Amino acid sequence: MSALETARDQLRRAAERVDVDEATLSRLFEPERVHRAAVPVERDDGGVETLTAVRVQHDDARGPYKGGLRYHPDVTEAECTALATWMTWKTALVDVPFGGAKGGVRVAPEELSDAERERLTRAYAREFVRDFGRDRDVPAPDLGTDAETMAWLADEYERVRGDHRPGVVTGKPPVVGGSVGRESAPGRSVVAVADEACEYHGIDLADATVAVQGFGSVGATAARLLDDRGADVVAVSDAGGGVHDPDGLDVHAVPAHAETPNAVTDCDAADGGDRISNAALLELDVDVLVPAAVGDVLTADNAEDVQASLIVEGANGPTTAAADRVLEERGVPVVPDVLANAGGVVVSYFEWVQNRTRRPWTRETVLEQLDGHVLAAWDAVRERREAADCSWRDAACAVALSRVARAHETRGRTRPRATGRPTPERTPGERP
Repeated sequence: MSALETARDQLRRAAERVDVDEATLSRLFEPERVHRAAVPVERDDGGVETLTAVRVQHDDARGPYKGGLRYHPDVTEAECTALATWMTWKTALVDVPFGGAKGGVRVAPEELSDAERERLTRAYAREFVRDFGRDRDVPAPDLGTDAETMAWLADEYERVRGDHRPGVVTGKPPVVGGSVGRESAPGRSVVAVADEACEYHGIDLADATVAVQGFGSVGATAARLLDDRGADVVAVSDAGGGVHDPDGLDVHAVPAHAETPNAVTDCDAADGGDRISNAALLELDVDVLVPAAVGDVLTADNAEDVQASLIVEGANGPTTAAADRVLEERGVPVVPDVLANAGGVVVSYFEWVQNRTRRPWTRETVLEQLDGHVLAAWDAVRERREAADCSWRDAACAVALSRVARAHETRGRTRPRATGRPTPERTPGERP
């Protein structure tokens, strides 16, 4: 099952538990708009390569489209549509005033020099400048992009527009309007939700064994915070493989991927432990499994072999619909990505607010507000799960769908409406 098929299957299941208008439901199965571009990029040797780029805007009933920009060789329109759909549920679930979007460029980022990556980002910004806007569509970092990428994107957008609009992009470095706490936010929310889920299912987190697939910004942050809370992180991995030590790893000694690429593959943290593949890590006998790398790693082929007592998703879409059903039948609870890793979009919202008010927040304020949003979302999902006697994912999607559907109904979107794209208002002499 593809990511898009999985996303649509989740929507169908949620719709069985929510009183939603058929016109709204039909609309939510497809994105509102898909923008495509062939982006020419000058390579360092003087040659020009044309790359395929896309921006999918799924829904904006609750606010401007919001979603990451990824650079990855497997980027497709279908994948971005699935991710944009999940972002619609994620923003609704944590109750921030955004919709869902996702963009990407089909390219291997590790094969780009810093100069090529900057030229690509600025070219992407020029191609989609009419589609972005702090009240229209707000990009953020994702796979293969980072705070520096967002700074280039914002700078090129402002250069073309001819004025200063920092709220058009989130995930920027704090020195140019980014929010403190943004990079660690998804991993922090994974741990906050894992803590609640462990308590709910009778697992003592302070004495739990944990395996984390993926040691990027989400996985590394989650692993270190779990270690700080007393859990034994017995396995971690990156794209090249992982390390496993039943007695626990010193995850603070292993650099995250952004700090040192392939750090897990190359590190000496396996002293006393063993090298392990990404596939084998998913099947370890642990209390908590955190898939925090890429999508579609838990499938019908390996779901029967998963031995974890609890799964908390750190990546977007790591579990296929078929695997979900197998795990549900086996009684293995799966806390979904739209809840667990939503800390990133929460702090992106805080950054958007800070940019609009021109007043930065302290780290203490950011973290306090982040925890409040995430725990409120957890409570809403837990109450829905208990009332409906369903899985965590079905409960989360039902809560999100009910909020999005209510926004559509309140706006009068349950009736067919014109689909032509309005021309943005501009002041005389304003550059497009």
